[in-house]
Amino acid sequence: MRGEGCIFCKIANGEIPSNTLYEDEGYRVILDLGPATKGHALILPKEHYANLYELPDENCAEVLKLAKKMAVRMKEKLGCTGMNLVQNNGESAGQTVHHFHMHLIPRYDDGSRIVSWTPGEPSAEELARIRDTICG
Repeated sequence: MRGEGCIFCKIANGEIPSNTLYEDEGYRVILDLGPATKGHALILPKEHYANLYELPDENCAEVLKLAKKMAVRMKEKLGCTGMNLVQNNGESAGQTVHHFHMHLIPRYDDGSRIVSWTPGEPSAEELARIRDTICG
């Protein structure tokens, strides 16, 4: 199933040209047009899933295997020393295109850190309450 009017469906299925790094029957990996670093790429399923919540379990495993394969290739070919895998779900998380995709962002020793946060300091009681809410 393809999302009607979904630009990532069109790219993943070859209707819109892209700088493709990898393609198989289920996925296309392309260079990002607005890269954070040299080699920044996106893994796009050819089927339309709006986000992680809709992605079937078997696809989750396939995406992570493909991410590893591409990360190893990027390390060998680009000489990156690290890799961020970024996957946003929902507008509050920064998702702007509502077609599941995973960012592969090669990191270099001379680059800035773009994926970061200020660690919180929850109490042991607060952590226990959150755990109980999620698991209960």
